[in-house]
Amino acid sequence: MYLLGYDIGTSSVKASLVDAETGKCKASAFYPEKEAEIIAVKAGWAEQEPEMWWENLKAATQKVMTEARVKGEDIKAIGISYQMHGLVCVDKAGKPLRPSIIWCDGRAVSYGNAAFDAIGHEKCLSHLLNSPGNFTAAKLAWVKDNEPEIYSKIYKIMLPGDYIAMRLSGGTMNTTVSGLSEGMFWDFRNGEVSKDILEYYGFDSSLIADIAPTFGLQSAVCRSVAEELGLKEGTAISYRAGDQPNNALSLNVMNPGEIAATGGTSGVVYGVLGEVNYDKLSRVNTFAHVNNTESQTRLGVLLCINGTGILNAWMKRTVAPEGCSYKDMNQLADTVGIGSNGLSIIPFGNGAERILQNKETGCSIEGLNFNVHTKAHLLRAAQEGIVFSFKQGIEIMEGMGMSITDIHAGHANMFLNPMFRETLAGITGATINLYDTDGAAGAAKGAGIGAGIYKDNNEAFATLEHILTTEPDTKNRQAYIDAYGLWSERLAKHINQ
Repeated sequence: MYLLGYDIGTSSVKASLVDAETGKCKASAFYPEKEAEIIAVKAGWAEQEPEMWWENLKAATQKVMTEARVKGEDIKAIGISYQMHGLVCVDKAGKPLRPSIIWCDGRAVSYGNAAFDAIGHEKCLSHLLNSPGNFTAAKLAWVKDNEPEIYSKIYKIMLPGDYIAMRLSGGTMNTTVSGLSEGMFWDFRNGEVSKDILEYYGFDSSLIADIAPTFGLQSAVCRSVAEELGLKEGTAISYRAGDQPNNALSLNVMNPGEIAATGGTSGVVYGVLGEVNYDKLSRVNTFAHVNNTESQTRLGVLLCINGTGILNAWMKRTVAPEGCSYKDMNQLADTVGIGSNGLSIIPFGNGAERILQNKETGCSIEGLNFNVHTKAHLLRAAQEGIVFSFKQGIEIMEGMGMSITDIHAGHANMFLNPMFRETLAGITGATINLYDTDGAAGAAKGAGIGAGIYKDNNEAFATLEHILTTEPDTKNRQAYIDAYGLWSERLAKHINQ
């Protein structure tokens, strides 16, 4: 008995088959092998064709089924993870009316800002838990204002995962509360689709698809798709979530105080909050987590930091000795003590940072002494600067009422570096646990929960492969605090320059 998970990413679609009994991933495949096309008609725009996602899904499905040698009738449920905040507009037949405006498209910023001012900052934050920002609702407002002929033909709006579920089912159009919240359509205070957003933008409520549970029978694979993909007609589609909530699920991050973190090109800190709350400065985004229900509040507080792994990559290209690998860089940086001998690097050199209230401050090297500091100091200071930016986000979460005890991460990217892990554990006081997992495998297990194959997340992730644990270094706690304090002082001065 197998579970099939899809991860509808920006660069590719990944499919994973998980053996439901052992919890192990039987096979994974992705398509295309090169990054998928992003359409950029103008600077700051980013679009993708929904049909491209579907074609990539078909190719990934064929590859994973062939590799695993699994029959369609042996797959009992399907789960979907997807790139968040995208807008898909379809007509009554389910046909896309235009390319999807995806998460990194910036054209709707002014629409979100205007709504924030008109509805009121306090009301938006207390009801939506965010500013309307550049999310799905604002993108729809842009279409309404700039493409009225297309807008007039819209039957339903969807997120990328909603669209894929519709294609798999042959036409069932639904969404989730988690999805509505990431699009700025959900009123947490009243527990309903936001009347304020609908009224301000002039959207008809009929554009919103029916609400299905995040875990549960959302729809089922139709006959034509079953024949096309080699699946069984009626296979349950029983889980759906955006990529960051799903990443947290994949790491079994479900309880208040737990954090899922990633350290790729950008860095993400995603924490679970057990009460309805928000950051008054809107420096983080708050959405319904996968296990949020009417009787149990579970919110995902998301902080995306642009200047993380990209700084490390810049250091490799520009500072590290020729031919130096990331492992070599890490070992070189580890020859320097905590605090990099007074050298600090402010890592925000990859655009505006929400943690800084959308200011674009640029990267800064502070306290450089030509007679003291070496390449090793620069490499360590870069790593510490990235960790300290994570700590800034965690402090915002703590200010919202979250008590941080555990950080979960995949065994990948910057978390492969022991010094990075030790610094993060040392400055936060949290235990770091690394696991072998990915989004598509997590979505597959989510489908198992939704289909009732697993009774809960603990059973689903009982076989999650734990790689290692990093405990806080209490002996050097003060050294980490001092280094962070100096970095924070320099950040404050840098912001105000």
